[in-house]
This record gives sequence, structure tokens and C-alpha cells, in this order.
Amino acid sequence: MTDLSAFPITRKWPPAHPDRLQLYSLPTPNGVKVSILLEETGLPYEAHAVSFDRQDQLSPEFLSLNPNNKIPAILDPDGPGGQPLALFESGAILWYLAEKTDRFLPPDAAGRCETLQWLMFQMGGIGPMFGQLGFFHKFAGKDYEDKRPRDRYAAESRRLLGVLDQRLATRAWVMGEEYSIADIAIFPWVNNLIGFYGAGELVGFGDFPHVARALQAFLARPAVARGLAIPARPPAA
Repeated sequence: MTDLSAFPITRKWPPAHPDRLQLYSLPTPNGVKVSILLEETGLPYEAHAVSFDRQDQLSPEFLSLNPNNKIPAILDPDGPGGQPLALFESGAILWYLAEKTDRFLPPDAAGRCETLQWLMFQMGGIGPMFGQLGFFHKFAGKDYEDKRPRDRYAAESRRLLGVLDQRLATRAWVMGEEYSIADIAIFPWVNNLIGFYGAGELVGFGDFPHVARALQAFLARPAVARGLAIPARPPAA
């Protein structure tokens, strides 16, 4: 049996199946990127819920895996050279798992680099901007009398949706006819923007029909439906 005892995180979340990839996450837009890809690839894995209510992300065990105290993070017992590998940052994890399984990446070097480009577009643009809009539209920021911060993020989110809509105008998915990790990175955030954040009207989502069409195709995938609910949220403390 694989021994992961050298990793402190396994003391807080003991693996029932240490030979499987260990996922530490929550069903947030960043978290579900990894659970969706794992469901798409069929890699055996074990999911552990990181409770923000209990501040699990600030525990010494979690910080030993991710010093930046963010989900998701993984511990792969079968990493490069057969040695365990710990990784954090959702984009890095997507890239690693796609390379490991040789799935959801174009076969040619140029296509792989272009996919990485769109993965970075989500990491550097869509995620931060949509997340800030969520704060100012749904969470504590909604009570601020000054609406300029909200409107600034709404305008930038709308601009990013326009970039994505133009890209999807002539192709089924971000990279063409083939579904890739670029889609797995981007569409959980689009879904969250118009669903959980309820910001569809604010950003004029109806003006982006190609994004809407691709989002529906994304949500119709069985692996996506499963991955969006993994891991189940733990009960409040």
C-alpha cells in the first residue's frame, strides 16, 4: 500500500485509498475545475472537503501542502518518476493532469501553448474579475453606497465575455472542435457569474450568444454535472 504519511496533510484528512490521487477542495469555480477534469479523465481519486467555516484552509496541515491557503490542492501518489507529487493552483493542476493522462490538450506543441494561453486568460482575467464582481454584487460589497467599484468590475467582466464570445463565434470550444482544459477552466466561472452571483443582467449576458451556447454544451456533459458537486460541502461548524 502507498505510504503518504510523510505529508502532514494526511493527518488531518487520512486517505482511505492512499494509492489514489488525493483532492483537497470545495465546489467553488476554482475547485470544480479539478474535480471536473478528474471526472472527465476517469483517474481514481479521493476527494476531501476543506471547510472554510472551520478555517481548514488555515490549518498547519493544509498550509503544509499549500502555503497560499487556497483550494484546490492535490497530492498524487503516482507523480513523475513514480514519486508522490503535491501541487496547488488550479491552473497548474489542470495542466499537470492533462499532461499525465494525455487528455484535453492538443497533440502538437503549438496547440498546447495556445491552450496554455487561454488557461492563463482565465487565471489572470476571468477568475479575478468575475470574483471581484461577485463580491460587489452579491456579498458584503453590495451594501457599499459607492457603486463605482461594482461598475468597474462589471465593465471589465463584460469586456472579457466579449473576448470569449468572439473566440467562440467560429468554433465549438475555445480551442476549436475539441474540448480542452481551457474550457474546463473558463466555464465554471461563467456559470458562477450568471448563476450563483446572479450577475447575468448586470453584465448583459444576453449579448454573448456564443458564450451562452458553449456554456450549455459544457453543463450538458455528464462529467461536468458530477464534478460541479465534488466534494460535497461539509456541514457548517
